[in-house]
Amino acid sequence: MLLTKILFAAIIIICACFYILYVWDFALVLLIVMLILPIIMFTTTFITSRCIEADFALKDKTVTKNTDFPIQLCVENTSIFSVGKAEARIEYYNVFNNSISTFDIFMPVQPSNSQRMTFQISSEFCGTIVVRLARITIYDPLRLFKFRICKNIQTEVTVLPLFHEINGEVTESDRIDDESEVFSENKPGDDPSEVFSLREYIAGDKLNRIHWKLTSKKNKFIVKEYSLPVDIPSTIFLDLKCYEDSENTLPMFDTLLETVLSVSQFLAENERMHSIVYYNGKKKRFVDRCIRDGSELSDFVGELVTSFNDNLYCPKPEVYFADTDISAASFTYISTSADTNILSYIADDIDADYRNALIVVKNDTEGSRIKIADENIRIMPVIIGRISASIKDIVI
Repeated sequence: MLLTKILFAAIIIICACFYILYVWDFALVLLIVMLILPIIMFTTTFITSRCIEADFALKDKTVTKNTDFPIQLCVENTSIFSVGKAEARIEYYNVFNNSISTFDIFMPVQPSNSQRMTFQISSEFCGTIVVRLARITIYDPLRLFKFRICKNIQTEVTVLPLFHEINGEVTESDRIDDESEVFSENKPGDDPSEVFSLREYIAGDKLNRIHWKLTSKKNKFIVKEYSLPVDIPSTIFLDLKCYEDSENTLPMFDTLLETVLSVSQFLAENERMHSIVYYNGKKKRFVDRCIRDGSELSDFVGELVTSFNDNLYCPKPEVYFADTDISAASFTYISTSADTNILSYIADDIDADYRNALIVVKNDTEGSRIKIADENIRIMPVIIGRISASIKDIVI
């Protein structure tokens, strides 16, 4: 562009010399045209810059990992002047990471028209992807002037984490809620407030479970099977504090979120109602989210991923533990840091039948260094990208 300006200035000087050396009217007209032309270019391009607006259009606000998703850049020009070349600078990044990717889109902008340019991006990791239009640069036809417009327009796309199958063990617990209103649809229990099913008498059945009215009608003993409460308290505590700032931050956060959701899905599949405690950056407080089944877990996924602020601030778990009394059949702590103080507190002061600590680590070597001499808590390192294999023997 600088070269174009120098060349045009040289042409004006040549025209001026031509006018001085020759008295023809053509020399004067040529000089006037060359002097007015930059003014016209500046004026029309400036007017056009004031009449252009841009925005993003998304087909879906939520997408899956490793899948290309389309984004449209919508540009509207209400002026009567066209732009032969415009350059749009697009930036996008995951809020879990400071690494910004950039690319440019080159396009003409038609007068009195609205047009859409579609591009595709994808994400290897879950999280919130911020897509930002850093600016649009427009040039006049002679490329003497440029204007930067439509700065810092952005949109967000939620990339959902994946679920991983876990082959652990969900144990029976003596902690039963006598006021339970949620019962298993697949397993009988001992709660007489709800009848699970009716069947024929089998030797050894208790006499107080015989349904006498049906027995008299069918002339054979019919026994009532009682229901099994499934709202036995289980708690998952998700520590979202960022303990490392490196190239591994994004994959560690990705594994962290997929670990908590995989454990939650495992509990939901086994009809164990549970709660997930995490810090919601948008609400600026810890949230205790109750998960009763798979549909509630599906709703929670988007809620969790979109709860972060760009600064990823999260108080330490001690802030929550200090103000909350926890009593659960199982307590599962998930973090990227094996803080011995927190682990010791969980082992000694959390009232739970089973206590697990799932610590996300970069590799096996780092996982082998995590040790705490306390039989009241089981520590399980979760290797990045190897969730199923890392916690296949969890007892919860």
